[in-house]
Amino acid sequence: MSEQSPAAVDVEQLVGDWVDANWHLDLTVGQWWQLLADSGYCHPSLPVEAGGRGWSQGQAMTAMRTLAQKGVIGPPPGLGYMLAAPTLAAHGTPEQIGRYLPKILNGEEAWCQLFSEPGAGSDLAGLQTKGERDGEEWSFTGQKVWTSQGNLADLGMLVARTDPDQPKHLGMSYFALVMDQPGIEVRPLREMTGRSFFSEVFMDGARATTADMIGGRGDGWRVANTTLAHERASIGSGSAGYVIVNPGSRADNLGRRVGDVIERRSSGKGGHAPGVGLRLWDRYRDLAQDLGRSSDPVLRQRFIELNEMLQVNRIGVQRSKDKLQRTGAEPNIGKLFDAEIHRRFRELGLTTIGADGMLASESSTTDPSIAETALYASAPSIYGGTDQIQRNIVAERVLGLPKEPGPGKETPFSELPKNQ
Repeated sequence: MSEQSPAAVDVEQLVGDWVDANWHLDLTVGQWWQLLADSGYCHPSLPVEAGGRGWSQGQAMTAMRTLAQKGVIGPPPGLGYMLAAPTLAAHGTPEQIGRYLPKILNGEEAWCQLFSEPGAGSDLAGLQTKGERDGEEWSFTGQKVWTSQGNLADLGMLVARTDPDQPKHLGMSYFALVMDQPGIEVRPLREMTGRSFFSEVFMDGARATTADMIGGRGDGWRVANTTLAHERASIGSGSAGYVIVNPGSRADNLGRRVGDVIERRSSGKGGHAPGVGLRLWDRYRDLAQDLGRSSDPVLRQRFIELNEMLQVNRIGVQRSKDKLQRTGAEPNIGKLFDAEIHRRFRELGLTTIGADGMLASESSTTDPSIAETALYASAPSIYGGTDQIQRNIVAERVLGLPKEPGPGKETPFSELPKNQ
C-alpha cells in the first residue's frame, strides 16, 4: 500500500475501482476483511503506520459510502473499529499498535468498552473498579455494566482506579484487557428487542500486564476522553449503510461465505436494526409508495422533515472537519442528532405501516426493519452518554455556563462522598 496525498485522491473512483478488482461472492468474510485491511481502505482515517491512509474524516466517510453503494460487506464493525483503533493510534506505543491494530482491522478480534458502572454512568470519573499492581501485572476487581457486545468481545477497553488517593480525574488508568480469562464473568442483559446487545461484566482478580496499559499510569481519563470523543462523533455521523457482520473469534463469522451473508441481509433476516440514514429513508419511501400511502399529506410532511434532518446532520458532520468552523461541541451535537433521528424513523415507520406495527419483526407483512428500529430507537438517547449529559457538556465546556456545585477538583477520590 502506497501513501497518497489526501487532497489529490478521488476517493469514490479509487475505492470503487479497488472493490471491482477484489470483491467476489465466494470469498470468506475473513479473506475479504484481510484484503480491506491490507489495502488501507478498512479504516482510511487512521495514520498509515496504524493501517490506514491518513485521509480526512470526510474522505473516510466517502470511502464507506462507496462500499455501501457497491453492496459489499463493510469493515469489521463494533467498538474495536470505532473506538479502540483510533484510541490506540493516538495513545498506543508502536508495540501496542503492532499487536492490536492488525487484528481489529481484519476482524480477528472484537472489543468491548469497560467504562460504565452501576454507580458511574453519568459521572464516569466516579468509577470504583480497583486496579492493584502486582509486580509487572495488575489485578482488577469491580463491576461494569451496559457493556456493548461484551459477550462477543475478545478484548476490552478497561478504565480502572489505580490511584484512589489522587483526585478522581487523575487516579485512573486505561488497559487492554483479555476477556477470556479466569476472574471475568460476563452476564448478557436481555432487552426488549429480544436480544442481548449489552452485558454486565464482573471482575474478581482479572489480570493485565503493565505492557497492556494504554497511556501512562493515572492517564486514563485523558485516554478515555479520546475514546468518548470518537464514540460520539461516530454515532453522530450516521450509518454508511453497508452490510455488517460481527467480528471476533466468538462470533465465528470469519469462515462464512460473503455471498451467503449478502443473501441473508437482502432477505431481511439480518437480525438487527438497520443503520438509520438516507438509504433507510429511501427504503421507507418506497414502502409508502407500495402501500399507497405516499399521497397522505401528513405522512409526506414527516418524510420531508426527516430527510431535512438527515441532510442537515450530513452537512454538519462535513463542516465539523473544518478546523476553522469547529466549536468543540460537534460530537455532542451529532450524538443528539442521532438520537432524534432514531426517534423520527420509529415514528415514521410505524405511521407508514399502521396496524402492522403491532407485530414483531418476524411476523411483519410489510418490512421487518420497522419493528426492529422501533424497539431499538430508545437506546441511542442512553448509550454513549445520555442526551442530558450531552447537553450538560455543551453548556459547561463550550458555552461556559456554571457547573453544578460539588467538591473541589483537587479532592482525593478516597475522600469523596459516594457517587460524587
